[in-house]
Amino acid sequence: MPLNADDEKFLAHVVDRLAALPTVRAVALGGSRAQGTHGPDSDWDMAIYYRGEFDPEDLRAVGWPGEVSEIGGWGGGVFNGGAWLTIDDRRVDVHYRDLDVVEHELAEAEAGRFHVEPLLFHLAGIPSYLIVAELAINRVLRGELPRPAAYPAKLRTSAAERWYGTARATLAYAKANHAPAGRLTEVAGALATAAMQAAHAVLAARGEWVTNEKRLLERAGLRGVDDLLAGAQQDPGSLASVISDGETLFSAALESEPFRV
Repeated sequence: MPLNADDEKFLAHVVDRLAALPTVRAVALGGSRAQGTHGPDSDWDMAIYYRGEFDPEDLRAVGWPGEVSEIGGWGGGVFNGGAWLTIDDRRVDVHYRDLDVVEHELAEAEAGRFHVEPLLFHLAGIPSYLIVAELAINRVLRGELPRPAAYPAKLRTSAAERWYGTARATLAYAKANHAPAGRLTEVAGALATAAMQAAHAVLAARGEWVTNEKRLLERAGLRGVDDLLAGAQQDPGSLASVISDGETLFSAALESEPFRV
């Protein structure tokens, strides 16, 4: 769905204000609105790319109602803070992006290196190449940003192997420690987490960028994990069976990809 005239006018106003903030070098639109998959009620995901130090007080001074975090307020790392705002009755998320960090992680991704960081609302955490995925997907509205030419071949290999290995380890621990004790909640949590990890592996093997966990299972063909969880019973045998079925499901998803781990 393309943006209509009112949306474009609103967007231009917001971008002009963000681009004028000290040290901001570029502004990009992300999320569903950048990809044309948004609905009428979708929020607006904006990223401000700054060089040097950025002071969140400058964003607060614009006067938009909402919550503005400090640098590192969302846990630090590559996802280092932002704001949840309401502008002209529209929900707008602003993400802070340090250009020095972005350029470093772009080089790391091209070399096949990355790390995983915890982030609220993400079961498996986020890979540091998430901000590289944004460069590939987002719509740059002001300034200039580096762009990955394609999904790095080395990253396809390293990310698929690491994510799948982590998923297998997550399930192995649950099978050895939680299933024998009949711990249904712990097994369910491990299976859900491992499903996200396996989905990351599938998308990496395909060379498809990921920016969050929304629809990650659908994209990877792993929505069937719901049926496994629905059939789980609070006894060791049932839980061990559920875990084994999860291992089979995840393995089959990876085997169907051109790159196999």
